[in-house]
Amino acid sequence: MSTFEIVKNNEAVKTYITRADESLCALGFTEHSFAHVTRTAEDAGYVLRTLGYAERDVELAQIAGYLHDIGNLVNRANHALSGAAMAFSLLGPLGFEAADIATITTAIGNHDEGTGFPVNPVCAALILADKSDVRRTRVRNPEISNFDIHDRVNYSVKKSTLKINEDQTLIKLKLSVDTKYGSVMDYFEIFLHRMIMCRKAAERLNLEFKLIVNEKQLI
Repeated sequence: MSTFEIVKNNEAVKTYITRADESLCALGFTEHSFAHVTRTAEDAGYVLRTLGYAERDVELAQIAGYLHDIGNLVNRANHALSGAAMAFSLLGPLGFEAADIATITTAIGNHDEGTGFPVNPVCAALILADKSDVRRTRVRNPEISNFDIHDRVNYSVKKSTLKINEDQTLIKLKLSVDTKYGSVMDYFEIFLHRMIMCRKAAERLNLEFKLIVNEKQLI
């Protein structure tokens, strides 16, 4: 059976992730390289494993998380759709069965807040993991005085944690924000649609989504 390890160790996958991030760097975007896709894969797997999904579903969520941004190699616009097409082409030669390819590509193709929807549990886990990765180390701009709003928001987040409660009724995104660099309103200006998508993704998993900023519940 083809595995997450096979995907991670594939040289073509490594190249596509690297080159996709280079394109985003040229466009002035925050980091979308191995740190982001690894964390997304880990958190997507955590969500489904914690909720008791089968280990294969957990692995498919990890794979979708790892591959979800390769479409940026083509163009930032519609990157979820191009990424799904690229994953479709990659996974067959790696020995994945059609059903698994279908699940992964569906999740990738639906992870963007502009066009996507949490159509299956793997997709819902991917959305929650991807949209919750906000952190200072994603900022590339070395000059704080030249930060745009995305830089300010990411740099202001000292810590972000995605956590499901023991009763498996809530999933919380907890942020520790240094308001010296970015305000809570800045966060909502660029992330409101993402948080709405997270709420829909949580509902797909029979969870309630809550956003906690500096120990205060905002959603």
